[in-house]
Amino acid sequence: MLVRAGAALLGLPRSPRPWVGGGGGMRRLSGGAPPPPAAVRCFPLSRALLRVQGPEAATFLQGLLTNDVERLVTGGADRPPEGGAPSPQSSPPPRAQYTHALNVQGRCLYDIILYRLHKSQEEEPNILLECDCSMLDSVQKHLKLYKIRRKVDVAPCLDLSLWAVIPEEQSGDVSSILDKCADKTLVLTPDPRAEVMGWRLITNKEENPLEIVPGSHIGNVSDYHRHRYKQGIAEGVKDIPPRVALPLESNLAYMNGISFTKGCYIGQELTARTHHMGVIRKRLLPVQLSAPLPLGSIPEGAAILTESGKSAGKYRAGGDELGIALLRLANINEPLHISLPGDTSVNLTASIPNWWPKTTNK
Repeated sequence: MLVRAGAALLGLPRSPRPWVGGGGGMRRLSGGAPPPPAAVRCFPLSRALLRVQGPEAATFLQGLLTNDVERLVTGGADRPPEGGAPSPQSSPPPRAQYTHALNVQGRCLYDIILYRLHKSQEEEPNILLECDCSMLDSVQKHLKLYKIRRKVDVAPCLDLSLWAVIPEEQSGDVSSILDKCADKTLVLTPDPRAEVMGWRLITNKEENPLEIVPGSHIGNVSDYHRHRYKQGIAEGVKDIPPRVALPLESNLAYMNGISFTKGCYIGQELTARTHHMGVIRKRLLPVQLSAPLPLGSIPEGAAILTESGKSAGKYRAGGDELGIALLRLANINEPLHISLPGDTSVNLTASIPNWWPKTTNK
């Protein structure tokens, strides 16, 4: 799970590792034959990484983020409901966790994936924070604003590389193969947002992902974004514009990115009230245009209209014929279009992703 070079880089002790593995099951390291080839593509991502480390790192992040960071740091079991008894069994912590940072009005600031680097509850919390690369400075300032006197260090990790590892369409289940590769690098773990997004890989800059995952090959990052748009997975400031997007409309709950049983955090009030009301009228959805368009042909936030000219939502981002849009659920089965400069328009269709829960009223 952690190579010696990566451990030394991040100041980790080289003690025996009780928790190993990136998937749902944790295992002890053992010898044996190398893993068989995996039919996967490795996509280099231009997302930024920050290290948050210190005795109070978990408490610090817990008050800033929508998800239950304590669950990532100290244990895998969900928090019991208020007044309920904790589970008698404690499962190993997850390796990665999706979450958002909100402003005081409850709107999204940053979409974040956290990665646990420490190996046991007895060790000092050591967490990697993944965010949009254009927001790196802003995230650092945000964290330092609330740090005050907490015993936490925050620093960018410019010597690490981030990859998305996504199986080929006909490759079948490769999780057992990838799990056997997890001890060969710093982090190799399932993407916490949705199974359709494959795995996340974090390496030192000099490491070659093709040597870590046998049989893999480097993919074009544009294909990664096409895959995201096809699945309706929002990522980054274009899909989730800061201080504009709302977390539940951005499918944060569907992507395992929020806890409704943890304590208070910035922006909680509006988010919790919306959830408990049980009605979310707009959501981010994958859309397909009637014809591919050059990048930038559709202005960000362009209005999506019904046949009668009524507003149905807004286009967020995309490429070629695929994109992602914030749409009123009541209008998604109607003919929709976007008006373009020059008195032209393009038709589009929306779809419900297969990975969404079957009950979609929340």
